Amino acid sequence: MALERFSAAWREDYVANVAQGHASEDGACVFCELAEEPVDESTGVIAKSELSFVVLNAFPYGSGHILVLPKRHVSAVQDLSEAEYEDYFWMLRRSVVALEAAYSPEGMNVGMNLGQAAGAGIPKHLHGHVLPRWIGDTNFMTTIGETRVLPESLQSTWQKVHGNF
Repeated sequence: MALERFSAAWREDYVANVAQGHASEDGACVFCELAEEPVDESTGVIAKSELSFVVLNAFPYGSGHILVLPKRHVSAVQDLSEAEYEDYFWMLRRSVVALEAAYSPEGMNVGMNLGQAAGAGIPKHLHGHVLPRWIGDTNFMTTIGETRVLPESLQSTWQKVHGNF
């Protein structure tokens, strides 16, 4: 069976603009700023451990899309200390468990885009994506309509996921 391919040209502007970085108005890293914020619905920070934290993805691909990050500003997995590495992957596992409890998905995407060429939207601060999935959860809207349909607000996502950490 031949592999079918669909164009995602609608992402071209986003990919071209990531070279600008995702800095706040004063040039600071948005993830480093979030690492200092409290766990609260208003900040989007869902949970924290000693060396890592979990935050809502501000531009989710679907319901429950969250990010797991080390608190320290590093761009590569190999830059994490042993303690940071263990804490990060412990928090990643906790995120999967929380999303399973909150959404009862049929599957889960867990991944990292390491570097700009790999698609990292913010390549200078390591982060992983955790996203619940269901059979048939994709449709034509993203590809044809250049629109992503999300059936819940970020506030609702925060409440569901935070409540299961």
